[in-house]
Amino acid sequence: MVRSGCPWRYLPADLPPWQTVYWYFVRWEDAGVTENLLATLRVRARVQDGRNPEPSAGIIDSQSVKGADTVGQQTRGYDAGKKVNGRKRFIITDTAGLLVTVAVMAASWQDRDGAKTALLAAYLATPIRHVFADQGFAGRLVDRTRDTLRITLEIVRKPADQRGFAVHPRRWVVERTLAWLTACRRLARDYERHPEISEGIVRWAAIAGMTRRITRGRPARRQAKRTFIWT
Repeated sequence: MVRSGCPWRYLPADLPPWQTVYWYFVRWEDAGVTENLLATLRVRARVQDGRNPEPSAGIIDSQSVKGADTVGQQTRGYDAGKKVNGRKRFIITDTAGLLVTVAVMAASWQDRDGAKTALLAAYLATPIRHVFADQGFAGRLVDRTRDTLRITLEIVRKPADQRGFAVHPRRWVVERTLAWLTACRRLARDYERHPEISEGIVRWAAIAGMTRRITRGRPARRQAKRTFIWT
């Protein structure tokens, strides 16, 4: 369902009734199963890459996505900067691009306000005490994060002479993770009635990506360019 984007009611007939599948999905979310799976797989993937089991630094970013007609007015908003009517996802990853935490709210939330929930969740779940962010998170959030959570929020700014697109160290990793997540059709836009369910869908997409990464033994790589010779 996450990968193909099909509605719950369109689950294949060889599975249990969709009501049963959704019942387990909701109960697992209430029990924190996806959070535990995410943490366990992240540790295994980091150890496999030769890193410490727990991250000490992270990267935060946000993504505004359009909301489907199933998203109620109470939990959706308009992002004037991105011209998007829907919801906004705040994610924190480690420096390898592995998801740490996600928070979903209305797209009308400013980055510096919505980030507070994600930063608090990362503080409670991991030993992350240094977080990189773009200029949208600058301002009072930097001081509040330092004084309240004892987390250093480092703003990675664009070079003054930059023209056009450029890859920025400490920021491209989280942007790559957002691209991986939205490769799942269920996340191309937000279809969930409740933000908590939307957060669960994001975690399931990240869990699938981590299991593939562990099986391969390395992160995904761009396919090599092929040259075809017609004869």
